[in-house]
Amino acid sequence: MKNHSEGDAHPVRSITFPYHSCRNITCPDDEEAGRKVFSGHAPLTSIFELQTEENVRDYFLEADGMQRRRPTQVNEAILDTLSERPGNFSVLSGGVVIVARGVENDDKKRQLRLIRPNIINGSQTQGVILDYFRYCEKNHLEFPDVHIKYELVVTDNEDLIAEISIARNYQNNVMAISIAGRLGQLNELEARLKDGNPEARLKKKETERDTDKYIDTEKLLQVIAALTPSELWPKQNEADNPNKVYTYSMKAKCLKDFQEIYKSAKDTSAKDHKIALERYEYYLDIAPQALELYEKWKHHQGFKGTGIRTIERDEAREIKDVPDGIIFPIIAALSPFVHRTATGWVLAYPSLFDRELINAAARALKEIANHNPWNMGKSKACYSSIYQLTSLYKKLLTHTGSGDGIFGDSGIDGNSDDSSERRTFVRRQHTGSTQQ
Repeated sequence: MKNHSEGDAHPVRSITFPYHSCRNITCPDDEEAGRKVFSGHAPLTSIFELQTEENVRDYFLEADGMQRRRPTQVNEAILDTLSERPGNFSVLSGGVVIVARGVENDDKKRQLRLIRPNIINGSQTQGVILDYFRYCEKNHLEFPDVHIKYELVVTDNEDLIAEISIARNYQNNVMAISIAGRLGQLNELEARLKDGNPEARLKKKETERDTDKYIDTEKLLQVIAALTPSELWPKQNEADNPNKVYTYSMKAKCLKDFQEIYKSAKDTSAKDHKIALERYEYYLDIAPQALELYEKWKHHQGFKGTGIRTIERDEAREIKDVPDGIIFPIIAALSPFVHRTATGWVLAYPSLFDRELINAAARALKEIANHNPWNMGKSKACYSSIYQLTSLYKKLLTHTGSGDGIFGDSGIDGNSDDSSERRTFVRRQHTGSTQQ
């Protein structure tokens, strides 16, 4: 990103910066100091040409003199929003802070001409966006047409520019996942996973970012929340059609909910101790299957032939990655098949039913979500359309007394190939988990 000429510390350079909105928010203090301040929203592509050499931090993954590093927690959060919920990017991202030595505003064309502009806060955001843009180009995926917040400070005071860069980059936050890990609230959940896989390790700190080494704890809690059966759903007025949209888009809430369940389950004097204990036992019991279920649907080969362009495929056209926005309504719809046995809570449904779920999800994506997975993930109508199918099927099975709790020939894996090892992993969690 640093492309100044050698020996020229301050080349005269200007760029065109298209915007959606631009508001002058200069205050009297700014006017007295001879500076101007603007803010607004701009297309993501508007920040591509901005340089970052006056930021106190380079983009971590492209820092000079260093090998390409593993994405940070912040980088992963930015990428997750871009790929799974781009419509929320403008409100979830803090945006970028730009400094320029001069500005000209063309209201009619909605564009600024910036003189010697630089991003002084937001280089990580810009870097992740650029990486994702290149990834979409390479894999023939649609780059999201969404916007980013920007703040523009126009000044030629070099000392002030340096001071702003330092101040805007100061961070000292401890994320909730680290607090939960430090308090031991995730220990029993991890132990339950280790019962079936001794190598399983939950992410308990924000610094534990190696996805090959650690299980994404927040994602697991989102999946478990989506699978919650009606009898344990906290809002009983929604029991017939629970609103689980938040399980897709609000991982922080899912973690907070689990922490509150944990506290009440461990506190015998809590007013909600009894129901909290049931919910906590459900989380522990279902965790291994929830993890397996998510991985299954993330690359379910049953999506072949659906024509869904937002699904990532490899060179052999095998399904490589299904967006979470498509997966979560399906997972939530499977909650009627979660029930309690003598050995604990289990999920048991005919895996041959996967084809119906995929067809229903494809219809919802096209007819309700306008082909956008991120819209589907946050659309209650999409969740309801699939949930109605599964809840009706479960009622019919219960009424006839046949087929309930029986996995199909392909087990939980849902594919036609022999996946006995994966089936064994799930089934050994609970003896007799395929029968009521």
